[in-house]
Amino acid sequence: MNASANRAPGGAGATVVITQRVVPGREEDYKRWQEQVNRAVRDFDGFEGTELYPPESAEDNQWVVIFRFSGVDPLSAWLESATRRELLHDGRDLFEGAPSQEVLSGGRPAREAVTAVVSHDLKPGREQDFLRWQDKVLKAQQKYRGFKGSELFAPVEGIQDRWVVVFRFDTREHLDQWLESDVRRRLLDEGRAYFADFEVREIASAFSGWFRFGGEEAGVPPNWKQAMSVLLALYPTVVVLNLSVGRSLTDAGVSGYLGLFIGNVLSVAILTWVLMPLVNRALAFWLAPDRPRSRRVELAGTAMVMACYAGLLAVFGFTT
Repeated sequence: MNASANRAPGGAGATVVITQRVVPGREEDYKRWQEQVNRAVRDFDGFEGTELYPPESAEDNQWVVIFRFSGVDPLSAWLESATRRELLHDGRDLFEGAPSQEVLSGGRPAREAVTAVVSHDLKPGREQDFLRWQDKVLKAQQKYRGFKGSELFAPVEGIQDRWVVVFRFDTREHLDQWLESDVRRRLLDEGRAYFADFEVREIASAFSGWFRFGGEEAGVPPNWKQAMSVLLALYPTVVVLNLSVGRSLTDAGVSGYLGLFIGNVLSVAILTWVLMPLVNRALAFWLAPDRPRSRRVELAGTAMVMACYAGLLAVFGFTT
């Protein structure tokens, strides 16, 4: 995929990215509260979807929630509504400090990537300098492996004064290579002449396109659950295809490299449109990130997947 950079246009949808640091030990209470919020926001005009991203580690405990609307006006109506104020009041004891919030007017959602959201407080009168500096940053990013694109969002009048940059890489490793690079550190030193402060948040998912709940992507499970679930569907798919299609292609004299390509096409198609939707439904009690669950449920879901692994190994070991 070619890297791209966009000055996001207004009127093409609006997104709010909210970062919340949850009080340690209150995670299950937070999930129940967030589900209340998700139910409430669905009743507002222009609402298009919500995504919940759990923290990468227990020490971080920083949750990211994204709400997408058809435009700035309906998003503003939700943000300023009495319903939301009441919900924030009810959940005030769940958070350490005030949540941070960025509103992005326009732009395009990109789920198959690791995303960083960077907000900047610009110094007065330095907007044009900041834009020229941001072009230099983009040119530097494009030289790094895995860069998929960048979008720049201007302040939204009446809602926020910060400039927000959203950029994406194909993996967390590649994103971290950019974030920790000497090139970026030198650019940040230069950019401090134009902005007073900045804040970086990361949103990551490895297999998000295969994990959808309730008809939309309401968040994604932790990476270890995603990997276990994909393996659960992938292993029998590969074995069955090898025993059926693979042997037929070999008998027909099809070259190995071509047969492997055909098998991979079939595997991806079966996973995407057949097996992963079934796995999602069967394991939704364990996978869906915005559902409250106890430690017993977590262990039960993990044990169920492990038992399925054992069953598949036994079946294929006997039949082959």
